[in-house]
Amino acid sequence: MPRTNLNDILIFMAVVDAGSFIAGGQAMGLSRSAAGKAVIRLEDRLGARLLNRTTRTLSLTDEGRMFYERGLQILASVDEAEASVAGQNSTPRGVLRLTVPDAFGRLVMLPLLEKYLRAWPDIQVEVSFTDRPIDIDKEGFDLAIRISATTTLDTRLVSRVIASYKARLCASPSYLAERGEPGDIDDIAAHDCLIFASRNQRQGWRFRGEGGPWVKAQGRSRLRLDSLEAIRDAALAGLGIALLPDFLVADDLVAGRLRQVLPGLETDDAKIVALYPDKRLLDPRVRRFIDLMVEELGDQGQARNRDASSG
Repeated sequence: MPRTNLNDILIFMAVVDAGSFIAGGQAMGLSRSAAGKAVIRLEDRLGARLLNRTTRTLSLTDEGRMFYERGLQILASVDEAEASVAGQNSTPRGVLRLTVPDAFGRLVMLPLLEKYLRAWPDIQVEVSFTDRPIDIDKEGFDLAIRISATTTLDTRLVSRVIASYKARLCASPSYLAERGEPGDIDDIAAHDCLIFASRNQRQGWRFRGEGGPWVKAQGRSRLRLDSLEAIRDAALAGLGIALLPDFLVADDLVAGRLRQVLPGLETDDAKIVALYPDKRLLDPRVRRFIDLMVEELGDQGQARNRDASSG
């Protein structure tokens, strides 16, 4: 089956963005008639109506909305491919506006920012340390770093997994001495669970025994917090059981300030995800910072850092 004319897809996207055949055609250097014929060819090729047309308005059909969203993904991939080539020799300049989770930002990202600023002297960085959901475009950020195990990711954005950290179910020795230690997943129901929650988002816990299915924990949640570091502090204070990533509790576990609960259970990894607008060409300052995160925090970077700390 012959491939669809890519130019017809671009014209369809322009018509949708502009809201009319006239403006969409002008954006592509075409007449209203030529833009309309391109969309009709595309609909005929796909065997589906993409636009509902009236004398005054255009609206997407369900099929049209699906096709438009896939088109956005394709255009974003093309932009990223071009940027990866064109930006290889570009020197990062200007201001990188970045939003990062509070605890992860201060513990992990600040050392990276020090390396980044040292490598690129023409760069300035503005950072917002927050765990709350962010509208990147509305609030003027170039890049958001989020932990996917604690937040629902914005599907309008391009997401790239940078690193993964093991999550540990843990509690203070004083809490376990008072309340007892869970023997299995069902026992968690009798315990106070310290849950990450922000606005309408709430962290869910699920676990899997060796060779078994994933099972959701049914613990009580009397205290819900919108900061991973606050959850760690609450766990240290003996207020309940917490599910937290390695980078935040590794030292506490080694020092005995926290104890791992049900260590034989598998948990969801805490994935560190970079988010950026899907229609924006990545500026060299953004791309270079993402590259640095992958180099330092990705699997090879974590292994290198472990070897260095043990040597």
